Amino acid sequence: MRQTREVRLARWPAGAPIAEDFEIADVALPELGAGDVLVRNIWMSVDPYMRGRMYPDGAYNTPYQLGHVLDGGAIGEVLDSHSPALQPGDLVDNFLGWREAFVAPASMLRKLPATSMAPQSYLGAMGMPGLTAYGGLLEIGKPSAGETVFVSGAAGAVGSLVAQIAKNLGCTVIASVGTPEKADWLKARGVDHVINYKSVADLPTALYQAAPEGIDIYFDNVGGDHLEAAIHAAKRNARICGCGMISQYGQLGVSAAPRNLFMLYSKTIRLEGFTVAQFLGPVRRAFLRDMETWIAEGRIQYEETIVEGLDKAPAAFIALFSGGNTGKMLVKLA
Repeated sequence: MRQTREVRLARWPAGAPIAEDFEIADVALPELGAGDVLVRNIWMSVDPYMRGRMYPDGAYNTPYQLGHVLDGGAIGEVLDSHSPALQPGDLVDNFLGWREAFVAPASMLRKLPATSMAPQSYLGAMGMPGLTAYGGLLEIGKPSAGETVFVSGAAGAVGSLVAQIAKNLGCTVIASVGTPEKADWLKARGVDHVINYKSVADLPTALYQAAPEGIDIYFDNVGGDHLEAAIHAAKRNARICGCGMISQYGQLGVSAAPRNLFMLYSKTIRLEGFTVAQFLGPVRRAFLRDMETWIAEGRIQYEETIVEGLDKAPAAFIALFSGGNTGKMLVKLA
């Protein structure tokens, strides 16, 4: 293998990303040096956080560069190795997605453990989205059995896991989604109340009807009107886990909501933002143990939305912002 293809950022998106913001390039692969491996990616991930890296000012993490390959989570197979740490046929977790193949030092890669888990699960339930859900809910929300948890974006890769983890911990769970099919999927997994925010006349009223005594925890994946409704419904000393605000990614202009932030003070609500990077170490080890157990026992189920081919990766990414996925959005490369 001497040639490969990669997806590059062609221009900075203005508002929601569109196909013209990306380009696919053919590139030559370098020769392997000492300690290098050649990897063919099999699966790659597209995630909402990537939109935050598509600004030139670097306001969110390290920005992507125009004319350069994007990167992100991927699972690949080692084809050739100049390192004793990895052998041809090994499956590796890497952050060199958005490309079909690459040459890199073995030290940049992590060999997948020998388990019964599907390899692509390490991009979803067993990977970054799963750790985000687990760490955000347990470390920031600190739920107790009997409490009420509201989750927005609850059919996505993170939200669907938050809802099920909360149920496993004995909480009452309210979920917000955008289609009847997503609502049915969550109800089948034991979620107590599901709100289709696109079909209700008033989100705060719908949330009050589901939780007339209020909510203890809000796991925010959406922001905007959902955050406003959650603050309104929050009990005194409620906790808000600030994971993401997909309704405002790429938004032009100032958001109209939330307009009730003063309630953070009057209700002594704690709102804490976080990123998955703060849950490495002991939290990640506990997550891998618990998540594998829950999946094996059928207490956590996950859905995947799969598109095939590197050329479809931009469309898969764009679809994230219009609710085009249930569970984890994945691109199958080989």
